[in-house]
Amino acid sequence: QVQLVESGGGLVQAGGSVRLSCSASGLAFSRYAMGWFRQAPGKEREFVAVVRWSGGITYYADSVKGRFTISRDNAKNTVTLQMNSLKPEDTAVYYCGAALATSQDWNQYAYWGQGTQVTVSS
Repeated sequence: QVQLVESGGGLVQAGGSVRLSCSASGLAFSRYAMGWFRQAPGKEREFVAVVRWSGGITYYADSVKGRFTISRDNAKNTVTLQMNSLKPEDTAVYYCGAALATSQDWNQYAYWGQGTQVTVSS
């Protein structure tokens, strides 16, 4: 059975950094694009970043471009999201997902983790 497990969330001050990790099992990891989405209270889940199966192509939401970096290690079945220069508006539950396409549409994702909370204080 497929499992995606996020870790690394927590409370951080504005301007600080957090590194999220997602460990995958039960799927052919190197065949999937891996994405990060987030959902703040009262808001819809929104795209943050995605990395292609090979790791060579990445896309970011405009709101995080230049501050966040997504990367993957196919040998370790992990994907990470390095989040720098954090802002209070980055506060959300962050989810990693796996999709066969390098997509910014959460409907394209077949598998999801349980999420990890990131709270940025001002």
